[in-house]
Amino acid sequence: MDLGIQGRSAIVCASSRGLGRGCAMSLAQNGVNVVINGRDEAVTTATADEIRAASDVDVTPVIADVSTKEGQAALLAACPQPDILVNNNGGPPFRDFRELTREDMLAGVTMNFATPIELVQAVIDPMVAQGFGRIVNITSVSVMKPVFGLDLSSGARAGLTAFLAGVARSVAKNNVTINHILPGYIDTDRLRGGLAYNSQQNNISVEQAAENQAGQVPAKRFGNPEEFGEACAFLCSAQAGYITGQSLLIDGGLYESNF
Repeated sequence: MDLGIQGRSAIVCASSRGLGRGCAMSLAQNGVNVVINGRDEAVTTATADEIRAASDVDVTPVIADVSTKEGQAALLAACPQPDILVNNNGGPPFRDFRELTREDMLAGVTMNFATPIELVQAVIDPMVAQGFGRIVNITSVSVMKPVFGLDLSSGARAGLTAFLAGVARSVAKNNVTINHILPGYIDTDRLRGGLAYNSQQNNISVEQAAENQAGQVPAKRFGNPEEFGEACAFLCSAQAGYITGQSLLIDGGLYESNF
């Protein structure tokens, strides 16, 4: 299926590995020039090389922390007027809410609420002016379903979803869409960190924690970043112009709801 975005440009935040990498790879394989981002130079450079080898587009690595104004400026310098923005960032580690300090909470809100909004502010008017824009925010199933130990991440991401709900409707007439993808248990470094936390909390092996967690999913497996990336690429497509303000669960049926 031709997604109608060949030759477009995208900024994909926190894309040296995991979900962001999956999104960057899928966009590149659909002909989108991508700016990828990570804090580890070796990992980010290797990912850029892998995406180039699998596609025929320009791939620009930017070594930066997207949570900082300097990091955001570096991304926007590499691609001043992106057609596509994929907001992604690391989140606060698994932690009992009783242990959170004010500084912890402010850092979590900066990562998962303020940072994506700042990037949307930076790119949205050029998107409106040209009559095309696709913004996808990677949040979490925890926006819909409590996940013990991720209270701060959940709250910040839920706040982002609510904040952008009205924004999405305000620019829909300009063929600019804003959507969210809510990953469940996808096989990434963050999932493995959660399994280690679960293992420690319940005094079981990491292997047993993984088996228990996958068993909660109706699909009886963890998802993978590649299938996640394909869904992101579709939301960025020309054909997805009538989809906006939505939260797409990619969780193998984990969140149980009739609607």
